Amino acid sequence: MKKLIVLLAVIIGIVLFGQVKLTFWTAPNPLQEEFWKTVVSQWNQQRKDIQIEIQTIPAAGSSEEAILTAIASGNAPDFSENIFSGFAAQLADIGAIVPFDNFGADFQKLVETRKMKNIIEKWKIKGKHYVLPIYSNPMLFWWRSDLLKQVGYNNPPRTYEEIYELSKKFADGKKKFTMQVIAGRNWWDRWFDFITFYYAASGGNSYIDPAKRKVNFGDTSGEKVVNFIYSMFQNKYTAVELGDNPFYKGVIMAKVTGPWEINWALQTFPNVMPNVVITPPPVPSDYPKDKPVYTFADSKGIVIYSSCKNPKAVFEFLNWVFSNVQNDVLWIEKTKMPPAREDLATNPAFSKFMTDRFFKAYAENVPYAVPPALIDKTIDIQQAMTTHLIEPLMYLKGKPLDILKKAVSEINKLLF
Repeated sequence: MKKLIVLLAVIIGIVLFGQVKLTFWTAPNPLQEEFWKTVVSQWNQQRKDIQIEIQTIPAAGSSEEAILTAIASGNAPDFSENIFSGFAAQLADIGAIVPFDNFGADFQKLVETRKMKNIIEKWKIKGKHYVLPIYSNPMLFWWRSDLLKQVGYNNPPRTYEEIYELSKKFADGKKKFTMQVIAGRNWWDRWFDFITFYYAASGGNSYIDPAKRKVNFGDTSGEKVVNFIYSMFQNKYTAVELGDNPFYKGVIMAKVTGPWEINWALQTFPNVMPNVVITPPPVPSDYPKDKPVYTFADSKGIVIYSSCKNPKAVFEFLNWVFSNVQNDVLWIEKTKMPPAREDLATNPAFSKFMTDRFFKAYAENVPYAVPPALIDKTIDIQQAMTTHLIEPLMYLKGKPLDILKKAVSEINKLLF
């Protein structure tokens, strides 16, 4: 009888006050879509008063381009995922998104419940929280233990200097190289090379100061990183072109990558994966051994758009999803990516995933993974990093510190 009364009350409420309909854009990733379809279906069955329609972010040059086009044309969704911190800063700057701080104590309770108090502080934009982080993929190094043993090493090197010594024994500068140092020439590749190295060398310091709008990586940590990159190319311990799948073919013994590669590698190169050892990025020799090594976080989150007529309804849904630890369990099962939580290594709900040594390595490094700088010119800045920093270092066009100085000057012009 009580269930019938509740059901009648919900129906009467919908008739009297109308049903709220929300549009949610998901990342163009089948695994993430599968997760969201599951939880949204559950929600829609329980909450007839607030119905959510899922759509994939429209095809375009990038998700960012599709979202900006939708905003400009007045066709933005109510909320969407797949937002990195730099893009969030751009959206906040134009007033396109709503701060979660608007939901007061309920938002703070969600942050505490999901154990992401420290993580979410790294996403703060001008004193406010515009993004609810979903996942955090630390960039870690994979090493071939079988190749290390061939040259007398039982453990991967920790520092630049140790890498140089290893390289003298392994790299021949023609068919064998120590590691992949540069990820590519696209603007986003800077996340997976220079920025990753800089976070490690600097103890997690931001490479750009968003408040002062100036470059930070011209400091001593940046100098150590550029000297390392330059030395690796100068001594032919790495190369511009390494061919297809060089890590799995034994051309290199180390590379940086995220957890998304685990399942693919296990299926494609099952004979190699038992030899893979995962470590944080290398650091300068004077980096304290007892200090955690920070790295770049390939991390994305959810935002609510200013054009949304029912932001409280959106938050109610998100609160329902992320207050339940089992939904983060489901997220791991579907996507294999670590949720943006600080208790992955200690919460019993995730203990079954910790038997997987690959996932465990990534989960344990989530607290030390730092998202991109909260700056509204991410693409321009990282294109400039490619032109004025990475390419000159790769092709040895000048002295490393001179290259760094020029890159800092050029990027500061963009920030001014």
